[in-house]
Amino acid sequence: MALRNGPDEFGLVTRVIHWTTMLLVIGQLALGLRLSDMEPGLANLWLYGLHKTIGFALLALILTRIAWHIVSPPPPPIGPRGPAFWAARIAHWGFYILLVAIPITGWAGSSATGIDVMIADRWTVPSLVEASEAGEAFWFRLHDILTKVLLALITVHMLGAFKREMEGDGTLTRMIRGRP
Repeated sequence: MALRNGPDEFGLVTRVIHWTTMLLVIGQLALGLRLSDMEPGLANLWLYGLHKTIGFALLALILTRIAWHIVSPPPPPIGPRGPAFWAARIAHWGFYILLVAIPITGWAGSSATGIDVMIADRWTVPSLVEASEAGEAFWFRLHDILTKVLLALITVHMLGAFKREMEGDGTLTRMIRGRP
């Protein structure tokens, strides 16, 4: 089992990053939806801290994935270069953009509250923006919109992966086992 990507297969590192990202994103979506229904208070403040900590972990993970794909480029997609191919390419670029932008907008929104932004209740990170109510509203609204776009993109991505797998092209199998 190769760690690096090959000409026709995904290496172990790429697959671990992919599935870890998927689990963390789904967890973040669930936690974020729960937090959006809560009024912040002392009893649930730790959940906000958890959401921020996982967000920073996801940001680090996606930056690691980008760096890894520079060092070990993924194999080309299976199948012809038709409209589905280009839709998948655009979707993947969308994932990269959103998975960087969403944590940054959350960080900016948290910075705009004027409260220290912390990772794991241990490390304070620098503020990205000045504290202001208008900034807080703007950044958290943008965070919310981008998250909804991500949710839609995930849905389309999963449906496309299942469709291609049902057609027998081996794309999903390759992301699970490394090769079709």
